[in-house]
Amino acid sequence: MFFLQMSGFPGSGKSTLAKLISKATNAIIVDHDISKTAILEALEDQNLSMYTLGKTSYHIDWSLIEFYLSQGYSVIFDAPCLYEEMIEKGQQLSAKYKAQYKYVECYVDNYELIQNSLMTRERKISQIQNTTYEAFRNGIQQSKKPEKYEYLMVDSSKPIETYLNSVIEYINLA
Repeated sequence: MFFLQMSGFPGSGKSTLAKLISKATNAIIVDHDISKTAILEALEDQNLSMYTLGKTSYHIDWSLIEFYLSQGYSVIFDAPCLYEEMIEKGQQLSAKYKAQYKYVECYVDNYELIQNSLMTRERKISQIQNTTYEAFRNGIQQSKKPEKYEYLMVDSSKPIETYLNSVIEYINLA
């Protein structure tokens, strides 16, 4: 059993990679964009602050992750990893349920490629449609990585076939 934290700037291919990993490993995906979008849809006229929206949706995500881990399922958490608390929470839950902790970052260092991905993808209402160069650079710099665990960074600007097997091998390492 494993717990995999996906990370990367929006539009970098996290969800696409998570779906392929799930198919290969039978892991359950907890997609932050789904919980965030569901809250926005349910409370469409409530003028919810971004702070409240984020805090609530992450609370739901972590509750689902803990439930699935407690049932013995491997879990993939598909969300940008911008806060140390996310790393800590993932490691704590992994230890609590004796799941291997894994971390994969989808890294794209090409603003035009990210911008094109954001503008052409089928997006949920919680997802950004575009970004500025400054926000893109800040997002990459703010990405948090585990200090105590080996992690994998993939160049997701390349075809997914060029790195999918190495991701699966990394996940399967004891």
